[in-house]
Amino acid sequence: MASTVTTEPSKDSSASSRPGYGQLLRTRGAWTFLLPGFAARQPFAMLTISIVLLVQHTTGSYGAAGAAAAVTGVSMALCAPYSGRLADRYGQRAVLVPGVLVHTVSGIALTALALAHAPLWALFAAAVPTGASVPQVGPMVRARWGVQLKGSPLMSTAAAFESVTDELTFVLGPLLATALCTAVHPAAGLVTEASLTLLGGLLFAAQKSTQPRIAAAGHTRVEHASALRVPGVRVLIATFLGIGSVFGGMQVSLAAFSESIGEPGLNGVLYGTFAAGNMLSGLVCGAIAWKVAPQRRLVVAYAALALVASGLWAAHSVLVLAGLGLLVGMCIAPALITGYTLVEGLVPAGARTEAFTWLTGAVALGQAAAVTVAGQLEDNVRDGAGFLVPMCGTVLALTVLLALRSRLATRPHARTVARGVGHREPVTVD
Repeated sequence: MASTVTTEPSKDSSASSRPGYGQLLRTRGAWTFLLPGFAARQPFAMLTISIVLLVQHTTGSYGAAGAAAAVTGVSMALCAPYSGRLADRYGQRAVLVPGVLVHTVSGIALTALALAHAPLWALFAAAVPTGASVPQVGPMVRARWGVQLKGSPLMSTAAAFESVTDELTFVLGPLLATALCTAVHPAAGLVTEASLTLLGGLLFAAQKSTQPRIAAAGHTRVEHASALRVPGVRVLIATFLGIGSVFGGMQVSLAAFSESIGEPGLNGVLYGTFAAGNMLSGLVCGAIAWKVAPQRRLVVAYAALALVASGLWAAHSVLVLAGLGLLVGMCIAPALITGYTLVEGLVPAGARTEAFTWLTGAVALGQAAAVTVAGQLEDNVRDGAGFLVPMCGTVLALTVLLALRSRLATRPHARTVARGVGHREPVTVD
């Protein structure tokens, strides 16, 4: 055993000579799951804003639109971790194929009900299976990298690359949905989302050669302990709830602001500015070989996010709002990337897919709560009141993070060679 694991080489390579994105993307078989996986990831980013814009168009109420989107988000958040656990246990294909079929059918049903001006309870009934069946492709892609790069120093680069890809998803999904709903038809965003889910999900599931093997029965007892039992994961869930409040609050409030000044098409421009900051900082953050501990990076990034988000409610001009949106986006990416990176050190390999789905589910839940509250504030208080949601969400999450940040410390004894896929730096075993 001692001959197969070391500690010293990784110390220098991770700090100064980490392999780059180009080398990672030349990994054999990587593109076979990256391209369909990227298409299948879009539903998570497109779904909320597509529902908000469609239901607001058919009902005239941001409150009703936010409530319908919230039901979808809550359903997704509750079911995502169990989807990840089932994928670990029975294989990704067994979970994906029925999931994408259910999601496509329920998404089209939700669209038809909205266009038919069905009562709100009927929209809620269709929103539940729509959210519950959103494919958790991001965590599945991370698991496939573990298979392809087992024991390779490229694993840290893959973790950064996947975080950047998540950022691009958060950027492109809402932009595409907003453009389709405003320039083509209010239902175009949700129809496209369902189509991408079906096509991308089935293509991704078809890539059998890169799918992680199902754990042997004797190994399952060790590997399938819930990721929620790790205290650090619970802290990260709280921080990701706050990030979700930014996405949800911005989506509703920017749409309401653009409508209030008589320029609904400006919504895409403003959200695009927010997204551009997110994407730019994500690319830079993922490419840097950080020497600062990830726990400290998360606290600094989150404090900056809370500070900038606190100024959104006071912005009453397009230029000021665009500038603040750009800064908010630039602060979100480092927080998300660092949070996902921390999972690699906190959670045993056999529970990481589930851990990643808890975090994506937390973003969805925070987004769901935010669109509900922001919609009510925009309807019943005043224009711009919805921007209070990102402020409150990030400040509360920052408070939790500061109080419990010690639980994010990596515990070396939680990692063993038997757990397998080499997501973290190897340790000496006697």
